[in-house]
Amino acid sequence: MTLSMYSCSVPVFVRSLNNLSAILEKAARYVTDSELDESVLVTARLYPNMFALARQVQIACDVSKGAGARLSGVEAPKYEDKETTFDQLQTRIKNTITYLQSLPEGKINGTEEKLIVMQAGPNEFKFKGSDYLNNWALPNLYFHVTTTYNILRHNGLAIGKMDFLGPQ
Repeated sequence: MTLSMYSCSVPVFVRSLNNLSAILEKAARYVTDSELDESVLVTARLYPNMFALARQVQIACDVSKGAGARLSGVEAPKYEDKETTFDQLQTRIKNTITYLQSLPEGKINGTEEKLIVMQAGPNEFKFKGSDYLNNWALPNLYFHVTTTYNILRHNGLAIGKMDFLGPQ
């Protein structure tokens, strides 16, 4: 079997977002069972200069949909970054997965050499498609999903490595 740009992107993004969703479901049950205000976890961060949990989830979604859009040439949906509850974060994840699953495989395959130009803050980056996917999009997705996991684990949620990796 040959690896394609599609098989190395969309299914990987969807799997990670589904695993993130499952972790957030556990977090929602945890706050209910512990009688915590969910905003304590949604706004939690590992260090004062790091983004809070909600922003970590938002960025994981943005990285995924942005990569799908840049590789396929299909415009990504715009989100307002207003999520303050686990339900709202779940909706964002679900909408992102729906968008990713709508992307035609044929528009992503063959983009290994496609020029990807993107703005990140004040910086403009240029990549060829395969480098963008492997050296920017996937590492960023994993970083923000892992940071979400770590924030929740640090705050007492009983999750482990298999929650991050998801069902096989």
